[in-house]
Amino acid sequence: MTGPVILVDADACPVKDEVYRVAWRHDVPVKIVSNSRLRVPEHPLVERVLVSDGFDAADDWIAEAATPRSVVITADILLADRALKAGAVVLAPTGKAFTAASIGPAIATRAIMADLRAGMEKGIGGPPPFSKADRSRFLQELDAALVRLKRQT
Repeated sequence: MTGPVILVDADACPVKDEVYRVAWRHDVPVKIVSNSRLRVPEHPLVERVLVSDGFDAADDWIAEAATPRSVVITADILLADRALKAGAVVLAPTGKAFTAASIGPAIATRAIMADLRAGMEKGIGGPPPFSKADRSRFLQELDAALVRLKRQT
């Protein structure tokens, strides 16, 4: 059995630096998946995965690569659902864990919000701004997820 790996939906991810720090501390490889060229540290544990700019190309790559030994970092609820179905641990950049119990309501809320936005001229606001508390919670949750996965090895 291979060790854990972190898969990052990277194009709009605000916690890439935190991912690197935790990954290096745990000696876990990271795949930074994007459809634009992003700067990543020159480090043997960090791999840049550049996908086509096709719709959902990064999501498709991550969903295919996700396994029960993966931690997927994404704010995309539909990708979170696909990764959970592959058995991966899934964390939002805020540190909120997506689970089998929480993904259904999250998908339903996403659909309702999309309908509301479509029906309003000015639209409605998005999620609250990313905070220091979100960053701290993310660090704790990623660390805990890697500890759990390493214990399974």
